[in-house]
Amino acid sequence: MDFSERIAINTRDREWLPSPREGVWRKPLAREEAEQGHATSIVRYDPGSHFHAHDHPLGEEILVLEGFFSDETGDYHAGTYFRNPEGFRHAPFSVEGCVILVKLHQFQPGDTAHVVLDTETSAWRPGQGSLQVMPLHECQGESTALVRWPAGEQFQPHQHFGGEEIYVVSGEFIDEFGRYPAGTWMRSPHLSQHCPYVEQETVIWVKVGHLPLN
Repeated sequence: MDFSERIAINTRDREWLPSPREGVWRKPLAREEAEQGHATSIVRYDPGSHFHAHDHPLGEEILVLEGFFSDETGDYHAGTYFRNPEGFRHAPFSVEGCVILVKLHQFQPGDTAHVVLDTETSAWRPGQGSLQVMPLHECQGESTALVRWPAGEQFQPHQHFGGEEIYVVSGEFIDEFGRYPAGTWMRSPHLSQHCPYVEQETVIWVKVGHLPLN
C-alpha cells in the first residue's frame, strides 16, 4: 500500500492462498485490510465454486483472464472487462472454473458507470507509433485500456502523471528496469519514468492517472 514504491510481481510465481469461500483462491497484490478496503488480487474460482451475494463499496473492477466467470446476469468468457459500481449486487460463480484480475474499493467519487465489455469483439484503435489501443474506461483523469504492442515496438521515454498500473496479459513487456512476462503486475508511482519496449507481440492492461500525487 506504499504508492510511492515501484512494484513488479510475477503473479505466476506466487502461491494460491485460500479465500473465506471454499474453492475460491487468490494471490493478493495490494491490500489495505484483511477482508475489506482497497485490494488488488488475482482470484481463481475452482469448477463449481461460488461466492455469496455481496455489493461493492467504492466499486469492483474485473478482467477475466481464463475460463468463464458467471453471475445472475450471464456467463462471461476470458477477455471480458467489468466495472461494478457501488450499489451493484451479485453472487458470482464459475461452472468450469476461471481466473480473474480484481480491483476492489478503488472507484473515484461520482464514478457510477456499470461496464460489461467483451474485448474479444471490441475494436482496436490506432495508438502512438504502431501501438493499438482498446479504451475500456475513463473518469476524471483516470484511464484504463488494453494496449497491443507489435513485435519489436519501442515507446518513447515518458513520465506517469498520477502513476501507472500494468498487467501483462500476453507476451513480454520490457523496460530499462527489467523484463516482465505474461502474468506480471506492475505499479509505478506518480511522476515515475521509463522507456518500454517489446521483442514479441505483447498485450497489456494499463491504468493511468489514478494513483496519489504525493
